[in-house]
Amino acid sequence: MTGPSDDFDGRSESGPDDAELSRRFAQFSATSAPRAPLYAALSVGISRDPALHGLLATAPPTQRMPVLLFAAVHRLLLDEPGHPLASWYPNLTVDHRAPSDRALLPTFSAFVAERRDELVRILHRRTTQTNEVGRCALLLPAFGMLAAEVGPLAHLDVGASGGLNLLLDRYRYEYAPRSANGIAAAVTVVGEPSPVVIRTETTGDVPFPATMPTVGTRCGIDRTPVDVTDDGEARWLEACVWPDQADRFHRLVEAIGIAREHPPELLAGDAVGSLAPAVERIARAGHPVVTNSWVLNYLTSAERVAYLAELERLGTAGDLSWVYAEAPALIPELPNEPDPVDPHRTVLSMVRWRNGERRVDHLASCHPHGFWIQWRGGSTSER
Repeated sequence: MTGPSDDFDGRSESGPDDAELSRRFAQFSATSAPRAPLYAALSVGISRDPALHGLLATAPPTQRMPVLLFAAVHRLLLDEPGHPLASWYPNLTVDHRAPSDRALLPTFSAFVAERRDELVRILHRRTTQTNEVGRCALLLPAFGMLAAEVGPLAHLDVGASGGLNLLLDRYRYEYAPRSANGIAAAVTVVGEPSPVVIRTETTGDVPFPATMPTVGTRCGIDRTPVDVTDDGEARWLEACVWPDQADRFHRLVEAIGIAREHPPELLAGDAVGSLAPAVERIARAGHPVVTNSWVLNYLTSAERVAYLAELERLGTAGDLSWVYAEAPALIPELPNEPDPVDPHRTVLSMVRWRNGERRVDHLASCHPHGFWIQWRGGSTSER
């Protein structure tokens, strides 16, 4: 996807007015409080200060969301970890100051005012982009099932960002059953020792692979792939992680280090047009497995329909597997079976085409970042 040009004079295109930008920060404060108390506290003050929330008017209309401003500030702060503002960021300071500290907003405001021009440039040309390696813990059981069925796999990740999820077999996993009656069950460990350790709470009979599945080759497709060997691009991925979630931040840094030693192949392209040639190429090294996680909600309905039609065409022509972790409530085009408790939950599903027939297995409900997985293992079969 081509972003805005770098030749920008600070004038905004039509979009939300001041009152709407203020409302967005006020709303974000309420919704983010449980997971991001720092951003929640800041959002209250930003919503009341036009000099702060008005900065978002310099971003493209579709990107004027609070998380973009926070990511832009975080990006600059990563280069200045000794700045007083960093003392409130849990990922940058062990003994961080509480968000309730009255000095937080004035310190934040001063940091922003001193770097306004640079922030405007970032807001104009960047979009928030994540590469959550915790989702690999969701994909791994499905990969184990497929490897037991067909042998070596060839992994194609659609919406790959920096390609970190393509390195699934280079991470270590700790699956901890949810304790019953206060009695902790044994943790299942999969993978060799690694700087990246992903811990996931489990419910149900998750089919953990006895050994790490063999991935013969791997490739990613993204409209704007992130080159994590570039310091600036890597820093932007890090900046998009909420600082309150320090474990995710540090895990991402370690995953980027692994990707720099073992860079995955990334292709610039769209989900539909690039799919067939990529599947054809990787299939020479193993059974092709297409994955996507929290990607399809960024496509239009027409694009999603075309994507599913292309998968169907490829699967009918030759054996293919597709594993996805998406929210069915946001994507009605999927072969859906929403979570029975909450339809907005993320669902892990696997679609297999064998000899021209399609089988859909709705495997689990899960946290979108892989913090927990509730195994179901039910299935439907389709022709």
